Amino acid sequence: MGRCLEQRAIMKTILNRLINHDQLSKSEAREVLVNISEGKYNSSQIAAFITVYMMRSITVEELAGFRDALLDLCIAVPFEGYNTIDLCGTGGDGKDTFNISTLSSFVAAGAGVQVTKHGNYGVSSVSGSSNVMEHLGIKFSSNKDFLKRCLDEAGICVLHAPLFHPAMKNVGPIRRELGVKTFFNMLGPMVNPAFPQNQLVGVFNLELARMYGYLYQQANKNFTILHSIDGYDEISLTGATKAIRNKSERMLYAEDFGVKQITQKEIYGGDTIESSAAIFKKVISGKGTEAQNNVVAANAGMAIATVNNLEPKEGFDLAKESLLSGKGLERLNKLIELSKNH
Repeated sequence: MGRCLEQRAIMKTILNRLINHDQLSKSEAREVLVNISEGKYNSSQIAAFITVYMMRSITVEELAGFRDALLDLCIAVPFEGYNTIDLCGTGGDGKDTFNISTLSSFVAAGAGVQVTKHGNYGVSSVSGSSNVMEHLGIKFSSNKDFLKRCLDEAGICVLHAPLFHPAMKNVGPIRRELGVKTFFNMLGPMVNPAFPQNQLVGVFNLELARMYGYLYQQANKNFTILHSIDGYDEISLTGATKAIRNKSERMLYAEDFGVKQITQKEIYGGDTIESSAAIFKKVISGKGTEAQNNVVAANAGMAIATVNNLEPKEGFDLAKESLLSGKGLERLNKLIELSKNH
């Protein structure tokens, strides 16, 4: 009990420092998250800590410390001998699109890329990737043999974040009650427990894109970071998108993929999990609108391009073929079938 009181007193000091615009070192940030996972702070202190980072920018050192804590504490499932990618957005862009990165994951898998999809239930959106996949009949598991079988037979496995990050059990209820984007949105794509060698990540602002670029360079990842200039955490085709890759930075436009620019309205998502899942099924079955198909193929195409070191248009063409030929749908159906037998 005394130790707990001592830790709470330390947290009080940290909160005062942060409120006074002080910054944490990487090791301090790591230690706070470890202490949160061990239940050393009360829920009000955790909520206050999270809220501070909604009022001011996070630093690279703080983000790296939080990331290191979650990776150290996670249930790791590295897949030796596989060349995998995760397609993941930070969320929190407030745009309410349909589940573009989840659809893109199946389309990329249909094009022969091995995908370890890290996801969670929606916190600041109606329907996160886990909400839709669960609704479609995909079972979440942390069993490595089952996940390996999914990778071998479906080309994709799903890593539902709460199963691999027990450290976050003290934070989950607070995040849900707050219901807004927090720095945990920023961390999601960085803490995939399969440690994929490749990463396609969409972020909700340019400052975070730069931080990700720096941290991924340090981690020797093969990566593409995306941020649409009009605010999306993915390629939206509604305007220009900043793309930061290992050795290059460029702006991507709809014409780079050989398609027309679209409007925000054309990629709006459902307002319930059921309507989001209905859009998902329509698009993966090749019956989406031209705008929906193109935005999925652009994001899946960038994942394919990242793994295979291709130009965006080459990746796009492979993704469009995977989507319209039904290969992405085959991957989804295979994963649902494997889930039923697990």
